[in-house]
This record gives sequence, C-alpha cells and structure tokens, in this order.
Amino acid sequence: MMTKRYRTLFLTDRSPHHQEAARKAAPPALDLMIRRRPSRDELLTLLPDVEILISERADTIDAALLAAAPKLQLIQRLGSLTYDIDVAAAQAQGITVCYWPLRGCIMVAEHMVLQMLSLVKRLAEVKAVAETAADWGQTARRTDENTFAYNWSGRRAIEGLYGQRVGILGFGEIGVELARRLQPFAPATIFYHKRTRLPVTVEAALEVVYAAPDELIAQVDFLCLLLPYAAETDHFLNAARLATMKPGAFLVSCGSGSVIDEAALAATLRRGALGGAALDTFEWEPLQPDNPLLPLARQPMMNVVLSPHTAAGAAERKEDRGRSSDFANIERFLAGEPLRYMVAYP
Repeated sequence: MMTKRYRTLFLTDRSPHHQEAARKAAPPALDLMIRRRPSRDELLTLLPDVEILISERADTIDAALLAAAPKLQLIQRLGSLTYDIDVAAAQAQGITVCYWPLRGCIMVAEHMVLQMLSLVKRLAEVKAVAETAADWGQTARRTDENTFAYNWSGRRAIEGLYGQRVGILGFGEIGVELARRLQPFAPATIFYHKRTRLPVTVEAALEVVYAAPDELIAQVDFLCLLLPYAAETDHFLNAARLATMKPGAFLVSCGSGSVIDEAALAATLRRGALGGAALDTFEWEPLQPDNPLLPLARQPMMNVVLSPHTAAGAAERKEDRGRSSDFANIERFLAGEPLRYMVAYP
C-alpha cells in the first residue's frame, strides 16, 4: 500500500544552499515545492493543491491566500513570530497554525550574548591578567570575610549589559531571539532595524524600538550585526560608518562575514575608537593568516574575540544537526501525534 504524500509548499527568503539543506531534511512523505519570494499571483496559482504550508522568513499569509487553499491542513511557521499570518482566518477555515522555535537561531543568539559579555567584561584581558599570577605590588594573603584583594591588578573599563543601549541591525529570527535573551539584563534600550518594520504590538512585546540603520549605528553602545549578504550589504559596515559609532562602543557580529570591511575595522580598533569587537564570521573562510583582525585578537588588551563560525553550535545528536529539527512538528503531524506550539486549532 502506498503511503500518502502531502503536497507541501515551502516559502522562504533563504539562499539555494539553505533550500537544498531543507529539501534533504524533509520527510519523504512530503511532496515538496520550495519557492523563494514568489509573487502573489504565483502563490494563488500554487495554493489550491497545497495541504501543508511551511513559512520561513516569508511575507504575509492573509485571508485571501488562505481562501485560495481549500485543501490546506497545516501552516508551519519556522520561527517564533506569527503576526504576519491571519490566524483568525485560518481558525475559521479549520487550518492548524503552529510556530517552531529554531534551534540554530537560538544558539546564535546565545553566542551573541556571550560575545557581548566577553567584551564588556574584558574577558580576554582579565583572563590573561589572572593567568600571569604576579603579585602586582601586593603581598598575597589568605582570603577570609575581611581579607581579599579586589581588582588587585587595577583593571579599568569593566562594565555590564545593564543600562546599555543595544542596536540589532538585521532583525530576523536570530535578532528576535537575541532581543528576548537581552531583556533580563535590563539594557536601557534595544533598537532594531529590519526592511519591513514590525507592528507596534510586536515591538512592545519584544521591548524593541525601531531605528534607521545609520541612526542606530550612531547611538548604541553595542552594535549587533546580523545582516545577510546581498549586493547592497557588501562591506556595509565600512570606514565611514565605523567612524560614526560612539567612542568606546562594541561591535558583535554573527551576520554575513562580507558585510564588514575587516581592514577598516582593524584600523578603527587600533586607533582605540571602539571598545572592542567580537566576530564569528569572516570575509574569507576558513579564517586566513593575513586577516587584519588576527594580530589584534592575539593581544588581550585589544579586546578582540574571534570564533571560527561556530555560533550555531556543532551538535552531537544527529537529530539536532542540519535542518532536521525544522521538520519535527511536521513529523508529529504525519504520525498523528499532538502538535507543539499551536496558535490555531482545527
């Protein structure tokens, strides 16, 4: 007996590389079509036969589109926001709607918090100082409740995330997860920019404030760069924009490596104009010996932290690798099991 195959439309804004990874990870029971930024007319042509709709970084799914999909049973949003899906219309039509937090995006968001704390706490510097184990002009004494040598090396400019102004440039799913993880640190403001501004209700829920890119860059203490690569973002953070950053501001980046002019960043850091930088992605990967940031990273006082493009993790469990987990809820649907993260019920 033949297993039923579900006509599935996967809407995405991601590159062919990521599309192919999704195709390989998809369950065999899906008769999968992947479309990158299709026109509305194309969508209206495709939807009548679609039974499962997967939406990843895609545009609005409104009532008119849903009305064109009489066979649709499940909308699976890859990511945690569903504001651009007409959930009420789906509910009325008997369509289940679920979101799915993305493990890789959460991992990158965690890594960016690590980067931020490493810089503001000057971790490379204080680690080097502690490992020097010098007396720093003081006689060592055994510690007790009254005896200790706080900051025995006289470090300066060690701060925290509390009260800082943070800017997230490129506010996709990683940016959303980063904003959520920063809230407990009580920053003064979290600014964000994305091509299409979020509804004010979503901004309020995430506690973020919209700003234009150059305005954001100029006023934040932490610039969190998450821009994807495109012709218009190539070397987006160049010498001119770096010069507009606040003196002593920090840069953390897990977006496309080629978005940053690394030579300009290195020159800016050498001048002492920034408080430090932490990067996980680079213009040339693997990282090359002539990268201008490497000599700075080898000097703990420069406060430059580099990681080898590992922010999304390197999972030990097979089910956590690649894009397999993106289809976990759909696997439940196919098996007739209860779905997770439901926002509309049939």
